[in-house]
Amino acid sequence: MKSDTNKQTTHLFSQRFSRNKVMELSITGILRFFTYLVIVLAGYLFLDITYNGSKAVFTKEAPFVNFQFLTEKPQTLHVFEPADIDTQLKSAKAEILTKSIKRRALSNSNYEAAEAFTLAIKDLNKEVKELDDLRKERRLMFSDTEYRALATTPSTKDFVYSTYAYSGGGIGPAIIGTILLVFGSILIALTLGVLCAVYLSEYSKPGKVLQSIRLSILNLSGVPSIVFGLFGFGLFVLYLDWGVSLMAGWFTLALMALPVIITASEESMRAIPKGFREGSLALGASKWTCIRTNVLPYAMPGILTSSIMGIARVAGETAPIMFTAAFALRDRLPWEGLENSTDFFFQGVMALPYHIYVVSSKIPQNEYTQNMQYGTAFVFLLIVGLFALSSIILRVKVRKKYDW
Repeated sequence: MKSDTNKQTTHLFSQRFSRNKVMELSITGILRFFTYLVIVLAGYLFLDITYNGSKAVFTKEAPFVNFQFLTEKPQTLHVFEPADIDTQLKSAKAEILTKSIKRRALSNSNYEAAEAFTLAIKDLNKEVKELDDLRKERRLMFSDTEYRALATTPSTKDFVYSTYAYSGGGIGPAIIGTILLVFGSILIALTLGVLCAVYLSEYSKPGKVLQSIRLSILNLSGVPSIVFGLFGFGLFVLYLDWGVSLMAGWFTLALMALPVIITASEESMRAIPKGFREGSLALGASKWTCIRTNVLPYAMPGILTSSIMGIARVAGETAPIMFTAAFALRDRLPWEGLENSTDFFFQGVMALPYHIYVVSSKIPQNEYTQNMQYGTAFVFLLIVGLFALSSIILRVKVRKKYDW
């Protein structure tokens, strides 16, 4: 009897796979698969940019950093390919194409002939790779500055001469312009965003007007960046006559980051217990003093978190920068050749997002532009990461100081 009872008890409490249970496990498996898929794809993307971009930024010889790439302006690349190897490469590639066409034609009718063509193509591909490696060893490449400094140019009898726009030099002005744009726009957005959040959280009265304002802010966060770019172009560049300048770019990008910063800052301040305010007011402090000493310091970690999200959005936008602040190529750095101090704010700059757009879609693609594309993307990721990391470190320090 005891054994029968134990069996029955075990059976009653054993796991049963009902229809709902199977459906729940299936949905969980699907969600887990897509989550891991996104992580793997994102990881592959970052690893690909890091691997190929590091080739442009780092070198195998001391000082192991390509300062020329990080400091010089983009220039035209002058390439001299060895003529004899270039001719052999073209003929070998043409022969591969011819044999590939013949192999396809014979693949169904004559299997042995198709296999022979396949082996011949493999041999030719090996030969092409060897010739290509030899070509890379013997070719000569000069930026505009280096090309002008040459006493004598290589003979056109021995070399095939070609030029490639934006493939030489470096991205120094684009790095400086991106840092200025991000720093200025976030400074403006944080100032205006925190002030707006203070009013909405501490001074405004609940009602339909406040609900409309909050709804409008949430709607602004979903507006496409191209709309902000056109708005900034119409208001700041044309109407206010600021031209394509840092000021126009700062305020346009700040408007893009404002909705995120206002919402996050307001939520951070509303999360502070009312006792903090009541205790301060009971001791005779004014409302502003209460906010300044008992609300803002403790809400600062959340405000800095919103700044990180604002940096991520502002730094990667191409359309607003393209319409309001960026040039495809600018010879001088922002502080060079100024007639007065105000000219610094009313001049256009180069920017990494716009430079990536130009070298990726506006010029013919070849093996020489790839180095510039990956190098620019890699440096851009580093800059955004450094900005975000600095905000995270500052947030951690503030949280430790104002722990509650």
